[in-house]
Amino acid sequence: MSSNPGCRPDELGAPTPIIGITTYLQRAQTGVWDVPASFLPKQYLDGVTDAGGIAVLLPPQPASATDAAEVLSRLDGLIIAGGVDVDPARYGQAPHEKTDAPQELRDAWDFALLDAAITAEVPFLAICRGAQVLNVLRGGTLHQHLPDVVGSPRYQLGGGAFNRVPIEVEPGSAVGELIGEHALGSMYHHQAIDEVGEGLVVTARSDEGVIEAVELPEVPFGVAVQWHPEEDTADRRLFAGLVDAARTYASGRKESAVRMKQHA
Repeated sequence: MSSNPGCRPDELGAPTPIIGITTYLQRAQTGVWDVPASFLPKQYLDGVTDAGGIAVLLPPQPASATDAAEVLSRLDGLIIAGGVDVDPARYGQAPHEKTDAPQELRDAWDFALLDAAITAEVPFLAICRGAQVLNVLRGGTLHQHLPDVVGSPRYQLGGGAFNRVPIEVEPGSAVGELIGEHALGSMYHHQAIDEVGEGLVVTARSDEGVIEAVELPEVPFGVAVQWHPEEDTADRRLFAGLVDAARTYASGRKESAVRMKQHA
């Protein structure tokens, strides 16, 4: 990892990684307009650019698996951002009364992009809802309303207020190598991973055992965290880990293209 996550990689003579970030698609108000819109909190963009990458937005839209793979072929890394709850029908459950109304287009888009990223081994960081998308994609399930499980709303206080909760991280994991074995995570989730999906490894839990990070060891960089690292402007280590992995991926793809051209 670069010792200076704010340094532009092109200053170092390396390619600037292009990181795609999924977005919301719902009604939004700005000025005189009150319309359906694709948008994303700026904190996600800052996380990428502070770490030396270029962020591009990936708004939900109708797309086939082939389309998703084509999108990923133009990117060096992927972030599945937070947002509304995953449709519980995707993991075989009826909706809890506190579960958000499903957004089928966003679900389909996020699932297709993440599946394509795994297939192509494009580095990815899944955040909050993104961690749940990864788990469900791999056949896992979710606790639909965490207060029913832990007895308190400490993971989502409401009103847009993030709560800092202690996290214990597995030593030697990708997350552990980036942020250490003890951390405070900015929490805003009322759902959490229940049954862990195929191939995923739990690498962090809260102080009361709630799963807060999983990783996919079968790819070079596949990290999912339940908390919101974009909210911590003083700590960009998870974003830097993604950008560094994306830089390596981009360099490898460039070298492969050069070899193919030489042998053509």
